[in-house]
Amino acid sequence: MIVGLGNPGQRYRHNRHNIGFMLVDKIAERLGLTFSRVQHKALVADGRYRGKKVILAKPQTYMNNSGPCVGALARFYKLPLTNLLIAYDDVDLPFGTIRIKPSGGSSGQKGMASIIQQLGSEEFPRLRLGIDRPPGRMSTPDYVLQDFSEAYAEELAIFLERATDAALAFVTEGIEAAMTRYNRGDQ
Repeated sequence: MIVGLGNPGQRYRHNRHNIGFMLVDKIAERLGLTFSRVQHKALVADGRYRGKKVILAKPQTYMNNSGPCVGALARFYKLPLTNLLIAYDDVDLPFGTIRIKPSGGSSGQKGMASIIQQLGSEEFPRLRLGIDRPPGRMSTPDYVLQDFSEAYAEELAIFLERATDAALAFVTEGIEAAMTRYNRGDQ
């Protein structure tokens, strides 16, 4: 299962904070899937990719309260946590940087903190998507709730294609292969 974190609604659709949603939308597009149902307060799409079942989810509970939704989905599907990939924005990484990790803390990301609390574990894979630090003295919450500017449009499209490749490599080849290839920046 690949879960993209973000905030529901048109108002937030193009925000930096919604890059997790943008990623699972891109994966769904590539696989020809649609988010056709709501399950445990998440929009869900599922299908197959190279013989593997893939479930995509976009929690509709707002970023900071993603945990109950993700926990309920993981329990419903009886999913080993090693088969759960959480994709989210990370202000501590330069824009366009992908970091896949097998586990770890929340690093202050409130959506991840909520998920860790609900799962009772930090031992699940994550796909961190770099969005840069806020400029000047801008607060992090104000920055992440801003839309990507038009200047980023082409770079964002390329970034999301690479992140889609990384997520699908996780599905078919496992976390070690995905980390080796995409944490280095290979395309």
